[in-house]
Amino acid sequence: MARIPSKTEILDWIAENPGLSAKRDIAKAFGIKGAERIELKRLLKELEAEGTLERRRKSYRDADKLPPVTILIILAPDRNGDQFARAVEWQGEGPEPRILFLPRKADAPVAEGDRVLARVNEVRGEDHQYEARLIRKIGTNPLKVLGIFRKGAEGGRIVSIDKGSDKEWVVGAEATQGAKDGELVEAEQAGAKGRMGLPRARIVERLGDPAAPKAVSLIAIHQHGIPDDFPDAAIEEADRMKPAALGDREDLRHLPFVTIDPADARDHDDACYAHADEDPRNEGGHIVWVAIADVAHYVTPGSALDREARYRGNSTYFPDRVVPMLPDRLSGDLCSLHEGVARAVLAVWMKLDMKGRKISHRFTRAMIRSVASLNYTEVQEARDGRPNDRCAGIMEEVIAPLYAAYEATKVARAMRQPLDLDLPERKIELTEDGRVASVAFRERFDAHRLIEEFMILANVAAAEELIRLRRPLLYRVHEEPSPLKLDALREVAEASGFTLAKGQVLKTEHLNRLLAQAEGTDFDELLNITTLRSMTQAYYHPENFGHFGLALKSYAHFTSPIRRYSDLIVHRALISGHGWGKDGLSAEDIERLEETAQHISETERRSMAAERDTTDRYLAAYLSDRVGAEFEGRVSGVTRFGLFVKLTETGADGLIPIRTLGREFFHYDPRTETLMGADTGLVIGMGQRVTVRLAEAVPVTGGLRLELLEIEGRGMPGGASARRGRPSTRRSGRAAPGAAKSGRKVTRRR
Repeated sequence: MARIPSKTEILDWIAENPGLSAKRDIAKAFGIKGAERIELKRLLKELEAEGTLERRRKSYRDADKLPPVTILIILAPDRNGDQFARAVEWQGEGPEPRILFLPRKADAPVAEGDRVLARVNEVRGEDHQYEARLIRKIGTNPLKVLGIFRKGAEGGRIVSIDKGSDKEWVVGAEATQGAKDGELVEAEQAGAKGRMGLPRARIVERLGDPAAPKAVSLIAIHQHGIPDDFPDAAIEEADRMKPAALGDREDLRHLPFVTIDPADARDHDDACYAHADEDPRNEGGHIVWVAIADVAHYVTPGSALDREARYRGNSTYFPDRVVPMLPDRLSGDLCSLHEGVARAVLAVWMKLDMKGRKISHRFTRAMIRSVASLNYTEVQEARDGRPNDRCAGIMEEVIAPLYAAYEATKVARAMRQPLDLDLPERKIELTEDGRVASVAFRERFDAHRLIEEFMILANVAAAEELIRLRRPLLYRVHEEPSPLKLDALREVAEASGFTLAKGQVLKTEHLNRLLAQAEGTDFDELLNITTLRSMTQAYYHPENFGHFGLALKSYAHFTSPIRRYSDLIVHRALISGHGWGKDGLSAEDIERLEETAQHISETERRSMAAERDTTDRYLAAYLSDRVGAEFEGRVSGVTRFGLFVKLTETGADGLIPIRTLGREFFHYDPRTETLMGADTGLVIGMGQRVTVRLAEAVPVTGGLRLELLEIEGRGMPGGASARRGRPSTRRSGRAAPGAAKSGRKVTRRR
């Protein structure tokens, strides 16, 4: 009689012989015959019930092992250029295995998203668990799905969390990965349509409770593919770093530099100092120093830290966390200009005349010691005559000269006429457990504007210096609006009763003149929003196309290398140009400059989208217990499918579906961005004041659905306000010819 093997022996044998996993193969291997097979069957059933083995037709395999031949999805090359893959059929309970894909010269080329049939071998002692060789390519990248899993009798379905989407996917029982009802999951579309014509999907990752406060930013991080884990090599490199020594640096530790940041700032990478210019040839002039953390000393070309910083492109900021470009050892310590601590910097000395115009500048690699880490509020209060203990002792020597230099720059700014948009910024305050405590608009003080002006001056100086040195760099480029967008802005201005001159080279001063005309009128916000929408997006490029919005010929980002890779490139270019060390711009940096510019422009937009989506979700969560309440707002967008309204109280954006706008058909005019009622002639356009009711708030998507009650103080004909017993005073009737073109003017001036 053969000995019945233990469960451990069975699992070990299957792991060593994955191609012989049928019950008869296992019985033959252990010499089990006749009635003894009943006991073997019982053991296999127990292993299957425990989840240790998975039954596949008439064979068994270890659920935490990959079969020798499996389908893989090719992933993007990592920071070292290695190609990894993900197993489509992974069913294990543990972490998904890391699979290194090893192409041979004769293999067909593969790219990110390709599906391949591959032979995999388990390896030990490496940073991956399997190595794979191509058998053949079988497909391409499937659609990625992020949504809420709803459990059903035969698997379940996934409901999309994308705002405004009502898409669903069917998930078979074999493809749920054990997901629980209501969990946030990532899935991929797989196969033909299933029940009720819905597409099929398989879950690839479970992400937890979507209602948890901390999940809001995690959703955005995951949805937008923002890397939030540092490779071990980068962490090890950062942890080995020591503070930079003085060496050949210029010693500026005797100068009373200060940092001025938001009270909740997570890093302090810029410091400034100013004093009156003692040169009699520059009467009334000022000297301004701006010192920026010397990140290039720690993050050298080609290092693990450099590869990761370039890969991320920039830091991403959320109300509850930051996804930094660099590990905390650098961003929060060695490259943070802490009070009373000597820190390595790249600094620029700038001479300004009495009208704030930069006469000259010089750059230096130096060492400073900040005398105070201040925040905007306390600096402004000190300026307004209410200094606290931290500011009182440095008022005369530090704070007063900073403001004196700033007052001069205001004159230069007025002459330069950069675009002067008035768009308040929202600030979301969270409780300790991550819930929204309040939503307010950030206060802007002269202290904010002071730092902004000094940083702009330093960025201009960096661009001009590298042009002088004939060194390659990345410019911050902002091109002027397209003729098409300008025509749209001009139509909005004319419909509102204002003018934007035509037939001349557009300058920011022309736009500022338009905004000044609208200031204080009902059209103030409308013109600010429309002007912003007419602008092109700023981006990075190795060629200089100027910065339209700032009205500057040359501009580069120099002032924040902790959180922007572009600034690190500029620092390296300055180091190379001045011969300050071997950690300057490398040959590879220069060769890949255009590629880097495109990449970091894309990562910047990715971060902006993630930050915006997170804010929307927090606002929806904040308003979710006020469904049914009424709010004031303004129309911020007009489309074929409805209106977008920005709520005055919170700045949140909500949608009024066109089907809910009264009982008539509305015509959409894309040229004037208006809706016109077919029966009443009611014209709805951008910037109009509205009263709305919150009909729905969905925190997981960030979506707000609104109902229109009043427009410009008048009820909707036959709409919600009429049902509340408030008759409309608007006269019905068809619109006169051409009303659509002048719709905004007609409907607002009553």
